[in-house]
Amino acid sequence: MFFDINRLRKAEYETQYINGMRPVFNKKALFSDTTEDYVTPAEPEPYSHVMIRFRTAVNNVDRIFLVHGEARHLMMRESKDEYFEYFSCEMELENTEFSYYFIVEAGKLNCFYDTRGVVKEVQPEYQFRIIPGFKTPEWAKGAVMYQIYVDRFYNGDPANDVLTGEYQYIGDKTVKVDDWEKYPAAMGVREFYGGDLQGVLDKMDYLQDLGIDVIYFNPLFVSPSNHKYDIQDYDYIDPHFGRIVSDEGELLSHDQRENRFASRYIDRVTNKANLEASNALFAELVAEAHKRGIRVILDGVFNHCGSFNKWMDRERIYENAEGYEKGAYIEKESPYHSYFKFHNDNAWPYNGSYDGWWGHDTLPKLNYEDSRELYAYILRIAAKWVAPPYNADGWRLDVAADLGYSPETNHRFWKDFRRAVREANPEAIVLAEHYGSPRAWLNGKEWDTVMNYDAFMEPVTWFLTGMQKHSDDFRRDMLGNADNFIGAKKHHMSDFTTPSLQIAMNELSNHDHSRFLTRTNRRVGRTNNLGPQAANEGINKAVMREAVVMQMTWPGAPTIYYGDEAGVCGFTDPDNRRTYPWGKEDQEMIRFHKEMIRIHKACRELLTGSLKIMSGDYNLISYGRFNRQAQTIVVVNNNDHEVSKDLTVWYLGIPKESTMKCLMLTEKDGFSTEEVEYTVSGGKVYLVMPPISASHLFNCQYIIFHYLKKEKILFF
Repeated sequence: MFFDINRLRKAEYETQYINGMRPVFNKKALFSDTTEDYVTPAEPEPYSHVMIRFRTAVNNVDRIFLVHGEARHLMMRESKDEYFEYFSCEMELENTEFSYYFIVEAGKLNCFYDTRGVVKEVQPEYQFRIIPGFKTPEWAKGAVMYQIYVDRFYNGDPANDVLTGEYQYIGDKTVKVDDWEKYPAAMGVREFYGGDLQGVLDKMDYLQDLGIDVIYFNPLFVSPSNHKYDIQDYDYIDPHFGRIVSDEGELLSHDQRENRFASRYIDRVTNKANLEASNALFAELVAEAHKRGIRVILDGVFNHCGSFNKWMDRERIYENAEGYEKGAYIEKESPYHSYFKFHNDNAWPYNGSYDGWWGHDTLPKLNYEDSRELYAYILRIAAKWVAPPYNADGWRLDVAADLGYSPETNHRFWKDFRRAVREANPEAIVLAEHYGSPRAWLNGKEWDTVMNYDAFMEPVTWFLTGMQKHSDDFRRDMLGNADNFIGAKKHHMSDFTTPSLQIAMNELSNHDHSRFLTRTNRRVGRTNNLGPQAANEGINKAVMREAVVMQMTWPGAPTIYYGDEAGVCGFTDPDNRRTYPWGKEDQEMIRFHKEMIRIHKACRELLTGSLKIMSGDYNLISYGRFNRQAQTIVVVNNNDHEVSKDLTVWYLGIPKESTMKCLMLTEKDGFSTEEVEYTVSGGKVYLVMPPISASHLFNCQYIIFHYLKKEKILFF
């Protein structure tokens, strides 16, 4: 047989060339973020060194540069495994924010990488950011929170109930509601159902069994409303929530409209015996919660107070009360005059010319610019409630960006507030209510985090229901719009650094917005034009379950609004403040929440791991949560028909030939935790998703490891 030696040599050369070729540039394998796998230490100190990492496919790139300012830093190959190479670069920090992005070079190809992933051009607002010295407590990272609107949770002490005719509030007398199941009236702010702190204590077994880590209370301080966002006295828990040991005086007569004659109310809320007893009950509740491993967060309303407030005293409640100074409304010489901004210097006594928040005279705006005394007082309050004997674990701050009359005052105050809180309790958190970008405050010196409207509540609501969060609008173009969901995620999550994101309050519902379960009926309106019953009609529990799966697997602290887990519906406030349906709960929904909470707490990657969006189609979203040890896949099919999907999963670190296990599958008619195995072949897993469903898949290798190390696993 004749051999062509030249042809043979050419074939050998071509084989060698092919074997030495770099695989096709794999952009999907590129990854970095600021979690602990890619920034070490994850929360570095000022003037320290930090190791920053970047991941690529094996033998797939030439060079990686970390770009900080104008400087390009060549990253070195640190390690590799079967699928990935890890590049690293050690950087020296100062005491200012450290921002950066990456340049990836592969042959003639190159790209940029920032918080959005692979991009063609870099924009400053999407660079990775590290804030030296910014740390948030470990207990809050991924913590399951439970928000309680106290008046509507459980009545544990009928003796402290607000009575019908006890006082006058916003145009009419208070009403004691005897029917626990009654829907709140359209003007329900003066209706009281009797829920109190003793009721929370009585239901502590339920909260512990549910699996929560934190109770977040709507305001508890002395206030005339049931919502208590119009604080009357910051120093004391409202005796209507606490304990009434002195109960003297009379109700307002039929024709009496002035609260200075509401002697029963005045005794209840000014008598120091009642106030001290109520504070003691709160301390008892916190101690009991801590025994059970549950933290407690208070709601702080410091932008404004209420017209009933002892510093203002527009209702003349404190005018003749023993042990109290005259309020600023009463007389010009009041020690609290500087706490408010008055516009008519000749209107005393009983000067009503003060600034109200958004013009509401029932909500006097606090004047921090002109009152050192007020400034110091509130900082004392900030420290008081997180220190012994009360030992609360932090603050949620109402309309925090509105505080003060200038940005300068606002930022200075929150810096001082955080310092006061942390000095009193180094493990306490400071989280704010805020609409819009919180970046200016999430700098490591002011707020720790925010209620996550923009990067969680709103995108999830639009995607799954097409509804605005107040149920004021339905948009067909937003329903199932994966591009909008992903775009909102990329944009708004860039405002957070990792310490803030991991403790961000991820809610589906709260006291300001319609219940998520009601949003699933896609009905636009409120209780005053549709009636409360309409909030219960046409709801879709399957969509609610999808949302809960996302809530329990998304970066941040999943926060359940009381009753969501029991199937409570409601339009926006006050209808969203219905009572907890004790004895008539949706038990299946409660069981489902328990299962999802258990899964959430058992999987560390859900607490502090990375996030990667895997795919986004109409009404279909898939994403992964992962670290170097464990990987989770979440798939949500919001279509009303079955969908098959081939998902590439090895990008998450899942072996290309392996097995995954489904820990949760929700469907139209319920949910299942049956152990179903899925085969990963060639780095892909094939899924058939039922209509309106969500699945949670877990890398089985970790389950085995976890079982061997811990001897048991919580979700089996």
